[in-house]
Amino acid sequence: MQHDPQLRAAARAIYEAVYPGEEWTSVNFEEAERYGTIHYRNAVAAAQTARAQLRIDATMQMILI
Repeated sequence: MQHDPQLRAAARAIYEAVYPGEEWTSVNFEEAERYGTIHYRNAVAAAQTARAQLRIDATMQMILI
């Protein structure tokens, strides 16, 4: 996900919040990204969903103005 730094940052934040230590996953974000682990894919999916919701909210706010 090197092409979208904002989405990558959001995925990292989600990954680190949901999987805070080795009791949840034994690899850090960079390794999870490199290997495409299920934890990484879940964090990316959550970041994509959040981005979509934030865009919808911004669009709806502009309609109200």
